[in-house]
Amino acid sequence: QVQLVESGGGVGQPGGSLRLSCAASGTIFSINAMGWYRQAPGKQRVLVAVITSGGSTNYAASVKGRFTISRDNAKNTVYLQMNSLEPEDTAVYYCTAEVRTSWEIPGYQHWGQGTQVTVSS
Repeated sequence: QVQLVESGGGVGQPGGSLRLSCAASGTIFSINAMGWYRQAPGKQRVLVAVITSGGSTNYAASVKGRFTISRDNAKNTVYLQMNSLEPEDTAVYYCTAEVRTSWEIPGYQHWGQGTQVTVSS
Protein backbone atom coordinates (compact mmCIF):
# COMPACT_ATOMS: atom_id res chain seq x y z
CA GLN A 1 0.00 0.00 0.00
CA VAL A 2 1.03 3.58 -0.62
CA GLN A 3 0.11 6.61 1.46
CA LEU A 4 0.54 10.29 0.66
CA VAL A 5 0.50 12.61 3.65
CA GLU A 6 0.28 16.37 3.12
CA SER A 7 1.23 19.10 5.55
CA GLY A 8 1.69 22.85 5.59
CA GLY A 9 -1.76 24.17 4.77
CA GLY A 10 -3.45 26.89 6.75
CA VAL A 11 -4.25 30.57 6.51
CA GLY A 12 -2.07 32.97 4.56
CA GLN A 13 -2.41 36.67 3.91
CA PRO A 14 -2.69 38.18 0.43
CA GLY A 15 0.83 38.72 -0.81
CA GLY A 16 2.17 36.22 1.70
CA SER A 17 3.64 32.74 1.39
CA LEU A 18 2.87 29.18 2.39
CA ARG A 19 4.73 25.95 1.75
CA LEU A 20 3.06 22.58 1.30
CA SER A 21 4.78 19.23 1.68
CA CYS A 22 3.65 15.74 0.71
CA ALA A 23 5.51 12.59 1.70
CA ALA A 24 4.89 9.22 0.08
CA SER A 25 5.38 6.07 2.10
CA GLY A 26 4.67 2.35 1.87
CA THR A 27 5.64 -0.13 -0.82
CA ILE A 28 7.50 2.06 -3.32
CA PHE A 29 9.70 0.83 -6.14
CA SER A 30 9.83 4.16 -7.94
CA ILE A 31 7.84 7.35 -8.35
CA ASN A 32 7.24 8.93 -11.72
CA ALA A 33 5.48 12.29 -11.84
CA MET A 34 4.39 14.06 -8.66
CA GLY A 35 2.07 17.02 -8.55
CA TRP A 36 -0.45 19.23 -6.87
CA TYR A 37 -4.11 19.81 -7.69
CA ARG A 38 -6.57 22.12 -6.01
CA GLN A 39 -10.32 22.29 -5.67
CA ALA A 40 -12.16 25.45 -4.71
CA PRO A 41 -15.72 25.30 -3.33
CA GLY A 42 -18.19 24.51 -6.09
CA LYS A 43 -15.48 24.00 -8.68
CA GLN A 44 -13.71 21.08 -10.27
CA ARG A 45 -10.32 19.84 -9.16
CA VAL A 46 -7.64 21.36 -11.38
CA LEU A 47 -3.94 20.84 -11.89
CA VAL A 48 -1.66 23.36 -10.20
CA ALA A 49 1.82 22.04 -10.88
CA VAL A 50 3.58 18.83 -11.83
CA ILE A 51 7.18 17.64 -11.67
CA THR A 52 8.69 14.59 -13.36
CA SER A 53 11.21 12.24 -11.82
CA GLY A 54 13.86 14.06 -13.81
CA GLY A 55 12.86 17.45 -12.45
CA SER A 56 10.94 18.93 -15.39
CA THR A 57 8.09 21.12 -14.23
CA ASN A 58 4.85 22.52 -15.57
CA TYR A 59 2.45 25.01 -14.03
CA ALA A 60 -1.09 26.24 -14.46
CA ALA A 61 -1.13 29.72 -15.97
CA SER A 62 -2.80 31.13 -12.86
CA VAL A 63 0.16 30.24 -10.61
CA LYS A 64 3.12 30.50 -12.96
CA GLY A 65 5.75 32.83 -11.55
CA ARG A 66 4.25 32.66 -8.05
CA PHE A 67 4.36 28.96 -7.15
CA THR A 68 7.35 26.61 -7.31
CA ILE A 69 7.14 22.83 -7.23
CA SER A 70 10.13 20.74 -6.18
CA ARG A 71 10.85 17.22 -4.98
CA ASP A 72 13.33 15.29 -2.90
CA ASN A 73 13.59 11.85 -4.47
CA ALA A 74 15.55 10.45 -1.54
CA LYS A 75 12.66 11.35 0.77
CA ASN A 76 9.84 10.59 -1.71
CA THR A 77 8.55 14.06 -0.98
CA VAL A 78 7.12 16.83 -3.14
CA TYR A 79 6.83 20.47 -2.13
CA LEU A 80 4.83 23.45 -3.29
CA GLN A 81 6.19 26.88 -2.39
CA MET A 82 3.39 29.39 -2.79
CA ASN A 83 4.35 33.07 -2.92
CA SER A 84 2.37 36.23 -3.65
CA LEU A 85 -0.78 34.52 -2.47
CA GLU A 86 -4.12 35.73 -3.78
CA PRO A 87 -7.63 35.13 -2.38
CA GLU A 88 -8.30 33.09 -5.53
CA ASP A 89 -5.72 30.56 -4.33
CA THR A 90 -8.12 29.50 -1.56
CA ALA A 91 -8.86 25.81 -2.07
CA VAL A 92 -8.21 22.31 -0.82
CA TYR A 93 -4.85 21.24 -2.21
CA TYR A 94 -4.24 17.59 -3.06
CA CYS A 95 -0.91 16.01 -3.83
CA THR A 96 -0.63 13.15 -6.27
CA ALA A 97 2.08 10.72 -7.25
CA GLU A 98 2.36 8.02 -9.88
CA VAL A 99 3.91 5.18 -7.91
CA ARG A 100 5.28 1.85 -9.05
CA THR A 101 5.27 -0.79 -6.33
CA SER A 102 7.45 -3.20 -8.32
CA TRP A 103 9.34 -3.25 -11.61
CA GLU A 104 6.68 -5.43 -13.26
CA ILE A 105 3.63 -3.33 -12.34
CA PRO A 106 2.84 -0.08 -14.17
CA GLY A 107 2.60 3.12 -12.16
CA TYR A 108 -0.67 3.93 -10.40
CA GLN A 109 -1.82 7.40 -9.42
CA HIS A 110 -2.25 7.89 -5.69
CA TRP A 111 -3.78 10.86 -3.90
CA GLY A 112 -3.31 12.58 -0.58
CA GLN A 113 -6.20 13.44 1.70
CA GLY A 114 -6.04 17.15 0.91
CA THR A 115 -5.02 20.18 2.93
CA GLN A 116 -6.96 23.43 3.19
CA VAL A 117 -5.31 26.66 2.10
CA THR A 118 -7.18 29.88 2.87
CA VAL A 119 -5.92 33.26 1.73
CA SER A 120 -7.54 36.05 3.66
CA SER A 121 -6.63 39.26 5.43
